[in-house]
Amino acid sequence: MLRLLALLLIVLEWTRPGLPSPLRPICDLRVLNHFIKEARDAEVAMKSCREGCSLSESVNVPQTRVDFDVWEKKNALEQAQEVQSGLWLLQQALGLLRTSVTNTALHGHIDNTIRNLLSINAVLRSLNIQDYIPPGNAAGLEGTWRVSSATDLLQVHVNFLRGKVRLLLLDAQACQQDVS
Repeated sequence: MLRLLALLLIVLEWTRPGLPSPLRPICDLRVLNHFIKEARDAEVAMKSCREGCSLSESVNVPQTRVDFDVWEKKNALEQAQEVQSGLWLLQQALGLLRTSVTNTALHGHIDNTIRNLLSINAVLRSLNIQDYIPPGNAAGLEGTWRVSSATDLLQVHVNFLRGKVRLLLLDAQACQQDVS
């Protein structure tokens, strides 16, 4: 429901007649919490899968561990690029997972997870965070590691949303209240 509300707000902003201004920021963390819940649901479904639910090859995923001293020393652009590159890696990995999994019951979870990543990118755009331009080769990205199982991939996804994505949204300049 919250995802639909977020998407509806985005669409309404884009289609408003004479739209000279950017999207209004989407700062409500309940939207992200909804995406995290759905990511956990996908992880639980994958853990209970017994057949046709493997990853065909190892994939690069973002590091989910946050060193707060290092994170806080980065400027907003560096933080945004780290999150966006992580989201891009997860999209690539989940796309491969979708083609690898033969268990049709899981396809809905994976498709929903991919749609949620696209929605998170739309939320980032609403916060005036520039679109991410992926590199020609994912192997050159810093702060990545490889996973070889579908459950590990989905666990990384949940932890990335709970960690770096949440931190970026909490600190987004567009969401800061002017307390004066």
